[in-house]
Amino acid sequence: MSSPENLLAEVENNLAGTAGDACRLFHGRGRRFEGLEHVSIDYFHPLVLITLFAEVEQDWLDQLSADLLALIQPLGITGLGLQWRNRKDVPVEVVWGELPHKPTARERGLHYGLQLGGRQNLGFFLDMAMARQWLAERAADRRVLNLFAYTCAFSVVARAAGALSVVNLDMSASALRQGQQNHQRNGILDGSRFLSHDLFRSWGKLRRLAPFDVLVVDPPSRQPGSFIAEKDYRRVIAKLPGLCADGAELLLCLNSPHLESAFLRELVAVHAPDLEFQQRLPNPPQFADENPELSLKVLSYRYHRPAV
Repeated sequence: MSSPENLLAEVENNLAGTAGDACRLFHGRGRRFEGLEHVSIDYFHPLVLITLFAEVEQDWLDQLSADLLALIQPLGITGLGLQWRNRKDVPVEVVWGELPHKPTARERGLHYGLQLGGRQNLGFFLDMAMARQWLAERAADRRVLNLFAYTCAFSVVARAAGALSVVNLDMSASALRQGQQNHQRNGILDGSRFLSHDLFRSWGKLRRLAPFDVLVVDPPSRQPGSFIAEKDYRRVIAKLPGLCADGAELLLCLNSPHLESAFLRELVAVHAPDLEFQQRLPNPPQFADENPELSLKVLSYRYHRPAV
């Protein structure tokens, strides 16, 4: 396994720019650090979390932990945790210190709850920071639709930025309950709806709630029984124009290393030609990837109602 010297330099550089906000400190999965593709390190003050996607030698892990502690302890970090993503249903282990009783991710003055149990996903996606910023800049006085809402981070951002209303839809009732808690955590207790529905059986309900001025579509790339991007994304895209106000802005997200941004652009061109491509949003610099097409893809569009 590679020496952690480059890893530690990257961690130190990213720590310097956090200002206390949650961020990725080391992104081995971006393939820029040979031999460390299975290592990620995240910062959720006062917690630093190592995530491993493959087994490592215990001596290497012990040395990494000791070196990390030398960097993070002066910052008031009270816990260093470890999550094994290659093992099933393993809770976050305590490497040093203690885990926060109610861990949160802080970003731009907002707070989001984290789940440190046996789930793989913590409930907040750091790589979506630029998409949340995009929404914050557009949400004021607008009606927002958040599809595949998960724990509703986009909704929190939109309401904090002054959105008139947000409709959150997700199949998972437990995820939406966490989303409601995120709203409460930030003192945003009204203006959002939480619909625990199967999207593909809910178009009529959404049409009755439409039109929307801003739409965010952030599905899982492969979740059998719920959504498979290759098969299902086209079905979503084809329905979006019917939910849009004239001039509506949309974010279409895709986090699959097997599908490139051209996949989404081609689906839109065929199934929703009234959506005009605007840009691909950059990912946070901490998530730099040797091949950007293997990383998160977030595309923005604008809807223009066809002339009658």
